[in-house]
Parts: sequence; structure tokens; C-alpha cells
Amino acid sequence: MLVDGGSCRVVPYGADQTVYVIVDNCGRTDGEKKFERADIETVVNEFMAGAFVDPIRVVAFNTLEHWSQDLSAAVAEEIQTRCDIEGMPVPEHVRDFFDRHSRAIAMRPR
Repeated sequence: MLVDGGSCRVVPYGADQTVYVIVDNCGRTDGEKKFERADIETVVNEFMAGAFVDPIRVVAFNTLEHWSQDLSAAVAEEIQTRCDIEGMPVPEHVRDFFDRHSRAIAMRPR
């Protein structure tokens, strides 16, 4: 199910499946690269591990239910939560992504 770069499948394997796409600038001159992951836990773990060069956003798609949602702020919030639990600062390799999307968290009405 993992598709790194290249073309993405139009319909994910399995009828009712949510696919998470990470858009990464990759420091490339020829544009963005897209990575598909099967679950949000894998997405957050890979962010924390430094698997992406310059992640721009995370979008979830569910073709059966006909919806998509930008989850970038939710991923930034989860990164902050994990760092708070561990008592460590947000890792430098996700700092730009975190800073960009944590503003959306701060501006949300409570």
C-alpha cells in the first residue's frame, strides 16, 4: 500500500480505507513528492523519526465516504503532545512544519 513518489493509486486497496498523504518539498527542484501511509500513527511516528525532508501538509482521503481533510494541524498537535509527554522540545527536523501548523491550533476557537 505504500507509494513513495511516483503516481498514487486512484482508489486505495480495500473499499473503506482512509489513506494519509504527506506532501514533502524534499528540497527538490522538480517539485513536491507525495508519500502515502495507511494510518495516522505511522504518519506521526515517521515525522518524529525524521523520515521527511520538508513536509508541507498531511491530507487524509476516504474514497468510499467521499471526504478528504487536511490533518496538518492535528499532526502538529500530536507531535507537541508526544514531546510534552517525553519532556523534550519539538525535534529540529519537524520544527518548520510544526511552526507553520501550530499557528492553526492556536487560532482555533476553544
